[in-house]
Amino acid sequence: MGFEELKRRQSVIWGAGPFEEVEYTITEMYESILDALEPVAGKSWLDVGCGTGGLSMSAARAGADVTGVDLAPALIYTAKERAAKKQLEIRYEEGDCENLQFEDGSFDIVSSSVGVMFAPDHAAAAAELARVCAPGGRLGLSAWRPEGGVGRFFRFMLPYQPPLPDGVGIPLLWGTEDHVTSLLGEYFELSFEELDCPYEAESSEAAWELFSRAFGPTRTLAQSMSDEDRASFREAFIEFSDQDRVEGGGIRQSRTYLLATGTRR
Repeated sequence: MGFEELKRRQSVIWGAGPFEEVEYTITEMYESILDALEPVAGKSWLDVGCGTGGLSMSAARAGADVTGVDLAPALIYTAKERAAKKQLEIRYEEGDCENLQFEDGSFDIVSSSVGVMFAPDHAAAAAELARVCAPGGRLGLSAWRPEGGVGRFFRFMLPYQPPLPDGVGIPLLWGTEDHVTSLLGEYFELSFEELDCPYEAESSEAAWELFSRAFGPTRTLAQSMSDEDRASFREAFIEFSDQDRVEGGGIRQSRTYLLATGTRR
């Protein structure tokens, strides 16, 4: 399986569940990007890997002229519906962050909230982010830290997933300063901050119910299993989540991430 086939599969998997029901778990991350980039009226903003539109809608409410791009058609469809209900004028388009269909320097602000990190070709994605950002424009990216709660979750999930093609970039590398600098340092004056976006649920069982139903990758994996294997996967998921159990039976998982911001040279 090559990169193009992998991206075709990803476009289906990420849209396999109602991600808008999971989106609330990363709203703190959206707020950190908005605070760093300060959307204002008249500024053109591109949100790459926009999902169901949470960050892009917040930028539009603040007055920016917003475009959202995502690989998954189902997510774009939902984002359009949500924006229309909120009477927000946002352009949403299907698109590949490794090959963005915009002219050079088209946007004053370019963002991606744990989106572009999943592109298989990191260098190609980084070059496109830089290409479409205007000179003096602003960049804001968030990516999960390898050693944080989501990094642990990725490692828990690894044995259950099919192997990736050779040469695919490791998503969690976007959560390290050195990797982001190697990809974007020639294009942007960069700065970094480590932040936390904790996940809380009333129980490990509630976390399973949410992610197995609404988070596309977990839902797709669970649905591909036999009843016996799914029951075993559920048990392992709950056992993993129980590592973050707090008093009262709920869970609280620290999920550190890297916020990278930059100004286009």
